[in-house]
Order: sequence, then structure tokens, then C-alpha cells
Amino acid sequence: MTMALFPTYNRFNLSVKDAEGTIVEDTNGKKYLDFGTGIGVCNLGHRHPHVQKAVEAQLNDYWHISNLYKQPIQEEVAQKIANNSPGDYVFFCNSGAEANEAAIKLARKATGKRKVITFNQSFHGRTFATMAATGQEKVRVGFGPMLESFAYADYNDIDSVKNLLDENTAAVMLEVVQGEGGVIPAEESFVSNVADLCKKNGVLFIVDEIQTGIGRTGKKFGFEHYGIEPDIFTLAKGLGNGLPVGAMVAKKEYGEAFGPGSHGSTFGGNPLAMAAAKAVLATVFDEKFLQETEETANYLAEQLEIHIEPVSFVKEIRQKGMMVGIECKGKAANLVADLIDKGVLVLSAGENVIRLLPPLTVSKEEIDLAVAYIKEVLTSQKITL
Repeated sequence: MTMALFPTYNRFNLSVKDAEGTIVEDTNGKKYLDFGTGIGVCNLGHRHPHVQKAVEAQLNDYWHISNLYKQPIQEEVAQKIANNSPGDYVFFCNSGAEANEAAIKLARKATGKRKVITFNQSFHGRTFATMAATGQEKVRVGFGPMLESFAYADYNDIDSVKNLLDENTAAVMLEVVQGEGGVIPAEESFVSNVADLCKKNGVLFIVDEIQTGIGRTGKKFGFEHYGIEPDIFTLAKGLGNGLPVGAMVAKKEYGEAFGPGSHGSTFGGNPLAMAAAKAVLATVFDEKFLQETEETANYLAEQLEIHIEPVSFVKEIRQKGMMVGIECKGKAANLVADLIDKGVLVLSAGENVIRLLPPLTVSKEEIDLAVAYIKEVLTSQKITL
């Protein structure tokens, strides 16, 4: 059979037929525990009933009308985000890369400066601006000269940030947990020092919450763990629970920089995506739900400590809420395939890290089963370092 798709992905031999909650079923009838959730997208699991009901209702109203007209559902979702964050204004788009692109544009336009400091091993997207912002050379190979004025500091090293800061610096942009970089949580003192450094020097502080936002770390937004208020932050992935939506959120003093004609998106704030986001926020921003997520994350941490940490092939386990990195003493690539064979969908993050992003709604029984399969696969490995 001829494939008409560009070969931009190394796909596993798994064709999905159906998915609900934590369970994915393939076209052969085999079922899997999904501990990847579409790369941290389906935070509420597949086809969450509240989200599905909201999208179905919107389907019967209208699908698209353009941003030339007012759409009350956009205002509702934006207000919900603003009421639960230090942000005041929200720009809707379709993906994390677009949200980060908007954040970079706003920072440069609002400050009149060009330089943006990001971090080695970061990941911010694959557009030209976000590819340049990403601190991983492999993402940029083959595409010619990058967009200028990005500089890369060392994560959790405040001195490296200070060394790059100058009078032309518009913003510092970071993830509070580097997801693609290996599930590396930021140190509290580091984030606090970056925030102080930005404030003292009139530099905007941007937090990329694409993977850490919407309950993934046990709080509404990952930056809440650090007691700071970013000037700008970005959302996507879990915001739509499977429908494509992104958002760039900023404080009100930067609103004038994004006036009419300064930025736009044909499909940004699409009513179907907004219906999904409204249902997601109503569920995730409930304090009882977040408390239950924290309890589930603690249970997951306990099971990993008991069953996975002692395995000789395991070097270190890093976790922030429902975001886990299992660093191994060897390559992780084959482990992902082995776990698919067992019936567990996981991700890699760098060469040696297995990444777990289970639904926030995952049960203890599902955690127990997944951990047992992960232990079985890891125990069978030989250290290759």
C-alpha cells in the first residue's frame, strides 16, 4: 500500500480503533493502558463524558464563524482562565507552537527589544520562531539560518541566565518542567531567581505551560508550585482534551501591544474547541478534582518508589504531579515498543528516559497494572552504558 503521508513520524505498528477513559483499543481488538494520553493532551482521558457532551451540543449550534464577530463562548473561556491565573488577556490559537509564537511576538513588540533567553534541552515547538527558541540542535538541523536573537542558558543555573542578559533582552522563556528534555523539574530557588532577575531588569518572564498546564502537575498551572506570576504564559495540549486549541495569556499592561491587525488566527478560538475547553476547565479547575489528582499522583509516586526504583536498570525517577520521567541506564527507544507489546502506551523523552503522562482520571488499579508491566520490561533489560 502506498502511503500518501509525509514520513515525518516514526510510527509504531498500532492502528487505533477506539478509545475511552484510560483504554485504547486497536483494530485487532487488543486493548492498551494509555499512559501517554496523546503526548499529554487527554488529561481527562479519552472521550470524557462532559467534554463530549459539550462538543456535541456545540456541533448543533455552529462550527465556525470567524473572529470578525463576537463569540460569547470565547469570552467565557478567556474569563475562566483569567479568573484563575495572574493573566488578564487571552489570545486563542490552535496549538502549543502557535501559542508560543504569539508569546514571542508579544514580548518583542511590547518591549521593543529582540533577544529571548531560553534553555538548553527545552522544547517550544517547530515553527521557525519556536524552533529557534528550542534549546535542542536536533530540532533545527537542515532548516538553514534560524530566527535571530535567541540565546540558550543552562537550566537550573541562574548565573548562566545573568551572563546572557543584556539591554536588548525582551524576555526569558522557560518550562517549569522540561518535558521533551527528559522530565526535568525546575528548582524552586532557580525559578524564583529568574522571576526576580526579570523584574529588576524590565525583562518579561514567559512560562511555557503547554505540557505542565491544566492540572498535569497537580495544580491548575505548573508555575503555581513556585509562587511566581509570569508576565505571559502559554497553554495548549490538555486545554482541549483532544480538540486542537492553544492560548497565550498575558497581563493587562501588554494588551495594547496586540491591537487590531497585530496578530490573528483564522481558526483560533474555534467554537468546537472552545466548547471542549469550557468543559475541561469546569472539571479541572474544581478544587476537589485537583485534590484527587494530587492523591492519585502521590499513589503513583509510591508505587514507582516501591516497584520501579529498585530495578537495577533504573537510574532515577523524576516526578511532578502526573508527569513522570524514568531515567534508565541504557536506551529507552526499545522499551517503548516493548511496553506497547505488553499493552501499555508510554513515551520517551531524550535517549534514556521513559515518560509517563497518564490521564488525571486514572484509577489506582490501572496504575498498579501499568507499573507491573513497566517493572517486567525494565527488569528484563541489560545495562548498556
